[in-house]
Amino acid sequence: MKTRHPGLTLRDLMDRGTVPAPGAFNALVARQIARTGFEACYVSGGATSVAAGVPDVGLLTLDHFTRTVREVVFGSGLPVLADADTGFGEEEMIRRTVIEYNHAGAAGLHIEDQVFPKRCGHLDGKTLIPLDQAAGRIKWAADAAQDCSDGAFIICARTDARGVEGFDAALDRAAAYHEAGAAMIFPEGLTSENEFAEFASRLRERVQSRVYLLANMTEFGKTPIIPLARFAEMGYDIVIFPVTTLRVAMHAVAHALAVLKDTGSVEPFLDQMQTRQALYELVEYTPGTPWEYPVR
Repeated sequence: MKTRHPGLTLRDLMDRGTVPAPGAFNALVARQIARTGFEACYVSGGATSVAAGVPDVGLLTLDHFTRTVREVVFGSGLPVLADADTGFGEEEMIRRTVIEYNHAGAAGLHIEDQVFPKRCGHLDGKTLIPLDQAAGRIKWAADAAQDCSDGAFIICARTDARGVEGFDAALDRAAAYHEAGAAMIFPEGLTSENEFAEFASRLRERVQSRVYLLANMTEFGKTPIIPLARFAEMGYDIVIFPVTTLRVAMHAVAHALAVLKDTGSVEPFLDQMQTRQALYELVEYTPGTPWEYPVR
């Protein structure tokens, strides 16, 4: 059965309005995102890494990431934009990454311009690869997307230049990445609403063509908390909430374990748990009847 490419679906959604994309670090969270009514979701490299018990410094393999992407696509049934860190290598691996993410069912991916090993975009001490090298990687990614999906798969270029080389350098890099074939630009580490608004305005004036813009609404970083509606006013097409669900979940887990350790009972926090029935409903399972594996 041939289905419409999720990259085209995500483009349609963005053409209609600003799309919120909460992060899913496994298929169950992805199911909840879809059930809540969101129309897209996101796979974060940071969340994927820490969920595997390691920091977000590029330690996991391409196979690990694509497995997570595949599970989130399956769990949600939504168009999924996925983090590909620095692309897992040079040109050959950039091409393989695009093809493997496409085979995993992603709508698109983003690749950043940091030196490996990368760092979280909201930490200091980052180093960038040269502009021409970064633009060359984007061209390889765009060519691979053309070959494996007739260009439907979305290539997003993330630049961390704001915190390393300055705001104007971030604009220069973004324009070069768009020219190299990126359909979407992700300016990481902007520090105010004014910066987001100025970046969108100046980039679109400069490139004079359709370019999708991604905003990262992560918590406890360099970006203040900005509502979705404000991002829409500033011209952003998709807003990711990359680690939100994981942070909420782990805060609850830590609290529950502390109470269990202190009291030896789950009784004090029983009312804070998802019930067995709610879990079965989320995975659409009725005990005693065969479970129909969904077609995605």
